[in-house]
Amino acid sequence: MPPRTTRRPSMADVARRVGVSTQTISRYYSGQGYVSEETRVRIAAVVDELGYVPNRAAGSLRARRTGTIGVLNVGELNWGSAQILSGLSAAARASGQALLIAEVDPDQGAEEWREHARAAVDHFLAAPVDAIIVSTAMQGSEEVFAAARERVPVVNLSARPRSEDPERPLPSSVGYDATRHLLELGHRRVAHLVGPRTRNEALDREAGYLRAMAEAGLEPQVLEGATDWWAPSGAAAADRLDSIDFTAVFAGNDELALGFMSRLEGRGLRAPEDYSIVGVDDMPTAAFFSPPLTTIAIDFAQIGKLALEAAVQAIETGEHRPLPIAEQPLRIRASTAPLRFGQPVGHTASTTS
Repeated sequence: MPPRTTRRPSMADVARRVGVSTQTISRYYSGQGYVSEETRVRIAAVVDELGYVPNRAAGSLRARRTGTIGVLNVGELNWGSAQILSGLSAAARASGQALLIAEVDPDQGAEEWREHARAAVDHFLAAPVDAIIVSTAMQGSEEVFAAARERVPVVNLSARPRSEDPERPLPSSVGYDATRHLLELGHRRVAHLVGPRTRNEALDREAGYLRAMAEAGLEPQVLEGATDWWAPSGAAAADRLDSIDFTAVFAGNDELALGFMSRLEGRGLRAPEDYSIVGVDDMPTAAFFSPPLTTIAIDFAQIGKLALEAAVQAIETGEHRPLPIAEQPLRIRASTAPLRFGQPVGHTASTTS
């Protein structure tokens, strides 16, 4: 028998050793649901080998499960959040769960939206639900459901995990990868159209941009003006420019890039002839922008699926696993091109009424 570690073996340890899901191990102990005789023998052997002792308290809680998970979305229902909800719904159907969904408008005052979010959490707990998933990028959201963690598992999509991969050490890799693409094309005057600073994603993407520029020994140029993630905010940021002192732009998302490009085209500046631009999200319409937009693709539906699976695992086993960082590939299209010698820099931006 191999030596046992000081850490108490978990249901997930047993499942990994047997090569089955934690739900199968749960069925083995609860007697509810089918487990083949061969699998039962393998589970019994691994349980004896690891010295696993099931959590009886968790088992008693499972007997009172409702099969319902609360989903709290704090933020505008844009492309990303809508796809997250789609992924959550598909995964919930596949696992036999029902969703109780609440939406909170963040455009109110900070304390007001927190009050509405707390009320939604209280409603979830009174329903009751077996777990809560919070889909938001708003800063300060953790305090809203901190107390709920004492009663049910909570999966927070605004949590910012850290990868152990030294090549991708921060979730700010989105901004880093987008900026590196522009630098590799030869651009040295790269600006960043930052998203709303009340959102974690905007801060992470800005951090990635600043890291890439610092590594290249270049001066950053952050373009302000976006108060949300929509195209009019990108246009507003362009309107604030007195001059064009860049040859490339990393935009916080595709919508901001669209508004920015549209406004600059009205001033006679077009990508990629006059500047290159990269967005984030890879919305279905991004490939049909004029020109088609180079962008970092994010699989929001997969994020929702992983969140639902994490919630179900926490319900089944009491274990909370960190959400993995999904792949975020760069989709290169016609909005970016290598820096050309003599490409104009330092235009005076004409104003619009």
